[in-house]
Amino acid sequence: MNAELVGISLYVLGMLVLGFYVSKKIKTDDDYFLAGRSLGPFLATFSIFATWFGAETCIGTAGSVYSSGLSGSRADPFGYAICIFIMGIFFAKILWNKKITTIPDLFRHRFSPNVEKLAAFIIIPSSIIWAGAQIRAFGQIIHSTTDFGVTVAITVAALVVIMYTVSGGLLADAYTDLIQGFALIAGLVFLIIALIVDAGGISSSLGQIDPSRLTFRGSGDMGFFSRLEIWMVPILGSVMSQELVSRVVASKSESVAYRSSLRAGFIYLLVGSIPVMIGLLGPMQLSGLAEPETIMPLLAKKHLSYFFYVVFIGALVSAILSTVDSTLLSASAVASHNLIYPGIKNLTERKKVFIARSGVLLSGLVAYLIAFSSDSILSLVELASTLGGPTVLVITVFALFTKKGNATSATVGILSSVAVWVLTNFVIETEAPVLLTVGSCIAGYVVTLPFISTASNSEIEVTDTV
Repeated sequence: MNAELVGISLYVLGMLVLGFYVSKKIKTDDDYFLAGRSLGPFLATFSIFATWFGAETCIGTAGSVYSSGLSGSRADPFGYAICIFIMGIFFAKILWNKKITTIPDLFRHRFSPNVEKLAAFIIIPSSIIWAGAQIRAFGQIIHSTTDFGVTVAITVAALVVIMYTVSGGLLADAYTDLIQGFALIAGLVFLIIALIVDAGGISSSLGQIDPSRLTFRGSGDMGFFSRLEIWMVPILGSVMSQELVSRVVASKSESVAYRSSLRAGFIYLLVGSIPVMIGLLGPMQLSGLAEPETIMPLLAKKHLSYFFYVVFIGALVSAILSTVDSTLLSASAVASHNLIYPGIKNLTERKKVFIARSGVLLSGLVAYLIAFSSDSILSLVELASTLGGPTVLVITVFALFTKKGNATSATVGILSSVAVWVLTNFVIETEAPVLLTVGSCIAGYVVTLPFISTASNSEIEVTDTV
């Protein structure tokens, strides 16, 4: 076993031990999925940041900018930072006050149990696909730092991630996120400083970048809707993701939920700019890479001493572990809370936690298979963001801010958007599949309004305002 793998193994082992220790506090499914709704400002902020700052930000964005220049960074970090800000400004307080565990809980109260289940069926695949992207990224790191082939590397990555997630829960995840967040920031700072110093300073580094790479416009043949689509994938697709919602509702107060989201957005934007800079400087250091997504670990291996290299690789592992933990927990939370628990009578808390952990294990195994389905981390993340995310956002806005519509409206809206998603992803090519999905969901919901009465007395009308 080489020295790098020893360092990575020790780092991962430390996270596993910490996660297992904290997990002993888990007594109920509320503890497992929401950390007992006890996250303070420090834990909540870094949990949101570390969960969102995953493989696509570190590995995927650096590789995309390496290949395409600044235009490769539109979705991440800028689009996802906007996503977090939107959550904080418009949704954090009102969602916290609803005391829900998952977004389908809101749909059950506002619409019906059938809408709850329908939403769950489109949320779960999205989380699992996102987890698959993180597992693939973990495999890329192992592959680039050891003699393991890609298949073996991804398999090892999946085993580690699944073990880590099953043993923990959101409370363990929050504590490890805190450590992982600091490790991630330190690792990225070490690498960018090393690159700038080796290039002769900031002015020299910036002067070496081709000016044609310093534009967000990208390819000249892209139309307006194609450019808009790139921004809408992270914004519309991720605002109402269960991964983000769980951190908000797990906060100890509505003020913590609101302020932590805003703080996390600022940290995300600031730290997320480092992989962008690394991608811009990459071609001067390592040109002609066949696999652009390996640029960051390869540069770290080239420019950092052994100690700082291990810190950096640990930082990348941190980013992936924190995100994959959250995605698998989210998939299990929705499956357990909205599909399985309602069908089983007299469930004890111990049995609920067992079901929750089993859901994480099954989700991890499916994510492992998905990790082999694409050659690109970013493409997997984009697919995850467009599947369900925009639809859930639209229905949530109707549920929270209007009294019009009922279960029929929500059902027609969801089914319309799913049909459009399938068509635009697998049947026809279009410039703006996410915008079409959002438009079809809105149209499906609104078109039923003239034919139905407002929410019946059995439905909970939502009158909260931000």
